[in-house]
Amino acid sequence: QVQLVESGGGLVQPGGSLRLSCAASGIVFSINTMYWYRQAPGKEREYVAGIDRGGTTNYADSAKGRFTISRDNAKSTVYLQMNSLKLEDTAVYYCNAVYTHSYWGQGTQVTVSS
Repeated sequence: QVQLVESGGGLVQPGGSLRLSCAASGIVFSINTMYWYRQAPGKEREYVAGIDRGGTTNYADSAKGRFTISRDNAKSTVYLQMNSLKLEDTAVYYCNAVYTHSYWGQGTQVTVSS
């Protein structure tokens, strides 16, 4: 049974930081490309960042320079370090594992508010 469990969301002020984690089980984590997506109220789910099994990273323009995706294969966990958070970063953040199949976590809420 595949499980992706996100954690680390919460309420933060503009300019603050959060570190999201996504712990995977039931998959061979090291061969999966891992992604973070987000969905704000009333909007489509959008891509945030990705990291392949070799550690190559990619970011949406909205995340470049502020967010960092990383992975720890020994812990089967992918992270998203988010700095300089803005009001528009408020969303539910989802992790996604892709190899031959695509699996999603249940999401973690990030709210940026003063």
